[in-house]
Amino acid sequence: MLFPMNFFALLSNFGGPDLIIILLIVLVLFGAKKLPELAKGMGQAVKEFQKAKDEFSDELHSAGKTTSPKPDVRQAEASVPRIPDAPTAREVPPAPRVETPEAEVRAAREV
Repeated sequence: MLFPMNFFALLSNFGGPDLIIILLIVLVLFGAKKLPELAKGMGQAVKEFQKAKDEFSDELHSAGKTTSPKPDVRQAEASVPRIPDAPTAREVPPAPRVETPEAEVRAAREV
């Protein structure tokens, strides 16, 4: 069911007499014995919501400030056996660059 916009405007303008009428309707529907239980349940729900909100905001604020101890970092075991006395990549010099005639033509065109 679609409500006209006037209905939603009416909901935002509750005053004192309107709230008293609503409370009287709730009293008639649920009875005087159930109202304290309903109010207590609503109060507990609001407290739980506030508690969860505060814990979440505290966690967000403390997330960037905490300095956890760094874990012990060790190099992984090699899965490929090493060749004894073989030069590493740092020890091997790069191969000399050989210019081909095509590379010289491309370089001349770029200039």
